[in-house]
Amino acid sequence: MSTLVRFTPSSWTAEKYDEVKRRLNEAGHWPPDGLEYHVCFGTAGDLKVSEIWASNAQLEAFGAHLGPILEEVGVTQTSPPELLDICNQERF
Repeated sequence: MSTLVRFTPSSWTAEKYDEVKRRLNEAGHWPPDGLEYHVCFGTAGDLKVSEIWASNAQLEAFGAHLGPILEEVGVTQTSPPELLDICNQERF
């Protein structure tokens, strides 16, 4: 079953987002296995991310690479990501 993940870190700027993606690319971790959809949205100083993952196991494996990079860049999460099971997923 696929999972919807919603990240709402505090003070996530476009510069920090770009830096995280750059580091993930350089380390060979982007795009990660199992990531089906990724969207970043919000205002410049208050970005959020929603993703759809093929499995929780793949999300957790990616989290092992993402977590340290977020910490190095200074992105803090005020709460854990929200995980929601998807009961229907259609593409149009």
